[in-house]
Amino acid sequence: MKFAQDSQDEGYVITAYEEDNITINGKAFFNSLIISRTKLDENWNLNQIDSLQPEHIDQILILNPELILIGTGKKLTFPAVAIYSEIIKKGIGVDFMDTQAACRTYNILMSEGRDVVAGLIL
Repeated sequence: MKFAQDSQDEGYVITAYEEDNITINGKAFFNSLIISRTKLDENWNLNQIDSLQPEHIDQILILNPELILIGTGKKLTFPAVAIYSEIIKKGIGVDFMDTQAACRTYNILMSEGRDVVAGLIL
């Protein structure tokens, strides 16, 4: 699915999503990743939400977001709360959704100037 393209001067924008890749600022990525307005980590070593560990969450928390989105793959799956409890302890908003919805939501929140970070599982 192709998304409307925002100005790429605004930071990292998701321009398209397919089941096996995410296009960011016109470049396709085929692995799970972490994206924020100013940072892109192409090496989020996570292939399925069932493998989510606190170390994966730490990779997101280091960016100090106000809100975290986790794209769980093709379908919405919630991990155990104990895995992401550090997010809750820090008072940071977190939302889990399928990866396609997370891509759309990331773009909307980023365009509103929100300090959002998305961890997207492919």
